[in-house]
Amino acid sequence: MSRKKLIKKELADLYNSGVEACKEFHEGNKDSFQYKYQSWYTKALRAVQHLASDRLIEFRGYYEIDPKRKTLGYGTYAIQDYFKGVAPSKFNYPEFNSAAQVVTAFINQLTIFKSIIDRAESLLGNIEDELYAEIQDSEIVVAKQLIKISPRAAGALMGVVIEGHLQKVAQNHEIKIAKKSPTISDLNDPLKNAAVIDTPTWRKITYLADIRNICSHKKDEEPTKEQVQELIDGADWLIKNVF
Repeated sequence: MSRKKLIKKELADLYNSGVEACKEFHEGNKDSFQYKYQSWYTKALRAVQHLASDRLIEFRGYYEIDPKRKTLGYGTYAIQDYFKGVAPSKFNYPEFNSAAQVVTAFINQLTIFKSIIDRAESLLGNIEDELYAEIQDSEIVVAKQLIKISPRAAGALMGVVIEGHLQKVAQNHEIKIAKKSPTISDLNDPLKNAAVIDTPTWRKITYLADIRNICSHKKDEEPTKEQVQELIDGADWLIKNVF
């Protein structure tokens, strides 16, 4: 199972456990509710924080007591009040039902959490793409430093970056690659055949592949710093323009 699918499964399991805890509480089983809820809320809060920060304040508001509130009633009662044994004055709110307010607040939290699961695919994809781009950029920085010490090593590193990026491009366009460990050339042709890249780009990648081969395979020929710099610049252009 991929990491993305695993995360989505964990989110779904967490949502279902929350629904079950809410149902049990609503049906009158209140003995272990605080433990179950606190465990659920701690995990769910982190998920909301990372995947839906725009809903975080709202999500927390159903549980946490607002330190600025001036009155306690239907609009300001929080789940935390219930755990502390706090309730509005019976004189002002004779029909106030603390347990019912907890259920309402919990359902609102579950609704927010469900919306995260519904858009998890795009959210996780964006996070994955951002992290991958950061890694690529850092490897280019490393190559620029490494070229001063070993042009061959810097070129070999850029070859790996180009291969990895082209594999990701192929995956994004659902292009099947026959080899399990494809080279730049193994990826370049299928991308051109599928019209993902045009002929000038295909030629550029072919040229970069030739330099990479000198760096990684032709031990009897030393790559020049100028060639490796072209490889670095080409890799930088590729990851920013071919998706």
